[in-house]
Amino acid sequence: MPTLLDYRRRIRSVTNTQQITRAMKFVSAAKLRRAQEAVFRARPYAKEIRRVLQSAMQRISEPQNPLLEVRPEGRILVLVVTSDKGLCGPFSTNILRRAIEYRRTLQGKEVEAIAVGRKGIEGLKRRKWKLAAEYLNVSMHVEFHHAEEISKRVSDLYVSKAVDAVYAIYNEFKNVMVQRLRLEKLLPLKPESFAADSAAESAAYGQHETGGEKLDSSKLAETVDYIYEEPPDEIFAKLVPRYLETEVFRILLESAAAEHAARMTAMDAATTNAGELIGSLTLEMNKIRQASITKEIIEIVSGASFAASS
Repeated sequence: MPTLLDYRRRIRSVTNTQQITRAMKFVSAAKLRRAQEAVFRARPYAKEIRRVLQSAMQRISEPQNPLLEVRPEGRILVLVVTSDKGLCGPFSTNILRRAIEYRRTLQGKEVEAIAVGRKGIEGLKRRKWKLAAEYLNVSMHVEFHHAEEISKRVSDLYVSKAVDAVYAIYNEFKNVMVQRLRLEKLLPLKPESFAADSAAESAAYGQHETGGEKLDSSKLAETVDYIYEEPPDEIFAKLVPRYLETEVFRILLESAAAEHAARMTAMDAATTNAGELIGSLTLEMNKIRQASITKEIIEIVSGASFAASS
């Protein structure tokens, strides 16, 4: 049976763990704020690139670009974006599970992956996936050069016809409590993706507040015309790779924000559970103390009674 000393040691250990989880929660909350702001800053940039591409396409009779070439999907490349660290709940596990499920649907096709994040690299290697590239420590500090490196690797594989289609599996940041698991097609680029629904986009951007003022969705939905100094086809050829880089950058930012939100939620739950465990252990310890005190009192009373009777 555990003694009072055992309970005190256990309570001290759980208290130390609770202090760690509480500190990690606050750190993740601070990082989440910065990651969330980065996501909000990146979304309008991606929207404007789509607008310019749409405008350039309207001035070109037959837009041509290697990244627009559609081929039968015999070889598939999957961009798997996970975390580099743990303690964020099922964040990375859900990504790996979705990747495995998606691979099962691709019977008879060659599948390889680009893994972003240590958890994804280790998980895919354990399952004998063929990795075309590995990227570590991206989610800790997402920079645009990360997106440039990844998109260049992706586009090189596609242009060289080593793969016929590219998909991305990642967690999209919705809010602190919700991260949506997404499977998106990156390549080949579809021209209609440059002309995304303006009303839906405006509603999404309208949710972001800058300086305490909500963005006007009607202004975001306005059609803008551009004056080009270079031929539209040259501008289009330069903007298509930039559009892919922007999409990869957005995916990395969304995943990083979702990771911090998942870790903050997990650490909050761990802190709460530690508090409940401390309360339960304290109650059991007090019961043992009470039983010990009661036993001592009984022994004293019994001894006094025996001395009086004798």
